[in-house]
Amino acid sequence: METLYQWFAASAGKHAGAPALEVGTRTLTYRELTDLAGHVAADAVAALGAVPARIGVLAERSVLTYAGYLAGQRLGSTVVPLNPAFPEDRNRMIAEAAGLDLVLTEAPAGLGVPELVMTEPAGVPRTPPAPEPGDLAYILFTSGSTGRPKGVPIRHRNVGAYLAHVVPRYGMAPGSRVSQTFDLTFDLSVFDMFTAWSGGATLVVPSREDLLAPVRFVAEKELTHWFSVPSMVSYAQRLRSLRPGSMPSLRWSLFCGEPLTTHQAQAWQRAAPGAVVENLYGPTELTISCAQFRLPADPADWPATANGTVPIGQPHPSVTHLVLNDEGRPAVEGELCARGPQRFPGYLDPAANEGRFYHFGPGDETARPHGADDELDDAAWYRTGDRVCWQDGALVHLGRSDQQVKVQGYRVELGEIEAALRDQDGVRDAIVLALPGSGGTTELEAVCTGRDLEPGRLLTAVAARLPGYMVPRRLGVLDTLPLNVNGKIDRSALTADAIGQRG
Repeated sequence: METLYQWFAASAGKHAGAPALEVGTRTLTYRELTDLAGHVAADAVAALGAVPARIGVLAERSVLTYAGYLAGQRLGSTVVPLNPAFPEDRNRMIAEAAGLDLVLTEAPAGLGVPELVMTEPAGVPRTPPAPEPGDLAYILFTSGSTGRPKGVPIRHRNVGAYLAHVVPRYGMAPGSRVSQTFDLTFDLSVFDMFTAWSGGATLVVPSREDLLAPVRFVAEKELTHWFSVPSMVSYAQRLRSLRPGSMPSLRWSLFCGEPLTTHQAQAWQRAAPGAVVENLYGPTELTISCAQFRLPADPADWPATANGTVPIGQPHPSVTHLVLNDEGRPAVEGELCARGPQRFPGYLDPAANEGRFYHFGPGDETARPHGADDELDDAAWYRTGDRVCWQDGALVHLGRSDQQVKVQGYRVELGEIEAALRDQDGVRDAIVLALPGSGGTTELEAVCTGRDLEPGRLLTAVAARLPGYMVPRRLGVLDTLPLNVNGKIDRSALTADAIGQRG
């Protein structure tokens, strides 16, 4: 099984003069990108005096960003993406939790870790790749219900099994032009980079301004492959830019990270009539995506689901799956559980594994949740927390079994935002609600109880601790929170009241 860098290097060997990376007006060939990654890798070793075991990349949408990511992979380091737009305290927390040896950056960051400010030289030293398939390729940090980000390590063999399926499926080859809409802290960015580079295609990186006009970006750059969250479709609809035939170059239109509605799929297909529309599904723990559903060319043949979403379809061939009811027994409707070569090896903090896996003993018909003393082996089933059902041979996503939501495609634990609010002076309790927004999006609102609370002050304090997509849009103050008949906080009452105030 190849490592991530070996997937890239194989294409670089075959297509050295082909374009590998396009950022703004600048294009690098596979040879040039290989050389630049080699330079950054050599500088990283020189800066630290050794090969870093774990290396952070704090850069955004620049040539050096992608060269730095490849440099880490070339050295066999575990890469941990950091987002310059995130609060400094959050990046410092992730750097500490990940145990970073070095941070690659384009400007001094002050995260308490040795740093290398990346540069582009004329002469390029070379360093050999060193990773093994069982090594960690990268660690991504997702929202954690305990109030701290949760590290998800992914091995080279996990992502190798994934690439072996998706690269041929989506026809990646020289001449393919692939969008890169996702930030590096989002696992779907790995699809963008390494499906393109594994097939000899060109990764085309939009600027922040380009993302504000996605249809124009596709048309001007003549993209063949588009991949984004479905809310990007709704955004383009609000701009009234999804005109019929406005994206004639697209051959593939892929969506993931949020439920894709039939309405969104129809609007996009009309604008890109020559493209296949496919809905992808998968949590970070199962390596980028683990299931897909390809919509028929004729919308008249599209399945009708009760919730109006496109099915998530069938799991990848290498992904073994079960649907289990609340008692841990196989069922037609329930929680989706999976294992196989794409399943991650367990959380960076082993304590987070408790309750997140199922085990079956010999002859057992009912699954047993993973306990603190249980060994986490390849036989364990990862519990996605996503509720699904079978309909006409395809899985349909029904929602979550916990308080995890998706905002702009990012995974958000409401408990992490609530913990940040409770840490503020004067706050006695806090509840965060996920409410329906325009175009199928999700918006966050918060309710707090306590003394002398100023909503503006609280939201400013939370914004200094959490990424922008996790900051509630509004915050209300109540004397007490409503309780249900069991004495628990009545979230449904708060949600109904918030929606009523909007109306």
